[in-house]
Amino acid sequence: MTRERTLSAQALTLAYGDRTVVEGLDYTVAPGQITAIVGANGCGKSTLLRALARLLSPAAGHVLLDGTDPRTRPSKEVARIVGLLPQSPVAPEGIVVSDLVGRGRHPHQGTFSRWSAADYEAVTAALEATDTLSLADRAVDELSGGQRQRVWIAMALAQDTDILLLDEPTTFLDVSHQVEVLDLLTDLNHSRGTTIVMVLHDLNLAARYADELVVMRAGGILATGAPRDILTSDLVREAFGLESTIIPDPVSGDPLVIPAGRHHVR
Repeated sequence: MTRERTLSAQALTLAYGDRTVVEGLDYTVAPGQITAIVGANGCGKSTLLRALARLLSPAAGHVLLDGTDPRTRPSKEVARIVGLLPQSPVAPEGIVVSDLVGRGRHPHQGTFSRWSAADYEAVTAALEATDTLSLADRAVDELSGGQRQRVWIAMALAQDTDILLLDEPTTFLDVSHQVEVLDLLTDLNHSRGTTIVMVLHDLNLAARYADELVVMRAGGILATGAPRDILTSDLVREAFGLESTIIPDPVSGDPLVIPAGRHHVR
């Protein structure tokens, strides 16, 4: 099991130029848990994730990793602790799958280090876990969208971090592969104790797989807590402007959101 790490935001304000996206936000990632960040488009979900990953500098406030500003620590050290799968990653032209996944091992290697047995084992395990081992010698730009997404997830797994941040990891995946990826992340959390924070669009998948939901609206956090404790039709209306009915998921018992829609309200 990995050591529990702390990752938090304090009075965090994030902006792109003159446009403020997140303002005065306080949030602490639940260590050792699976957290899903949900909310309407444009509410600041991906922006918050980018700031937690040190890709976006705060306009005000702080992001703290184990109580210190990660920007004051060596990049490789932080990359051994926090991994990020962004929303639309771009692979170098012509790179093959095994080489791309292998890039996840860079934080664990010195400047002149050769690949170790541990590196090869980590890459193979990541390819096997994502069902992409058969694609190892294929060029990434020849793959389908779903195959590419699984390869990117393999790279994130090969990085072997204590905290893994994923921005819409089920993008481009059909339903069966969405479930497989979320099952895989759950296994990773249970077996290694990896803290996982992911932005998800599918509220029902978020409710089924997350230990904690973070519901955002207009750059702030509307509610946090276990899905069974906080997910109500009032919250869905406030966060998404959507009328719905909440029933128990017949498979998991978690809350299941049934959208009403304007043409189906009786």
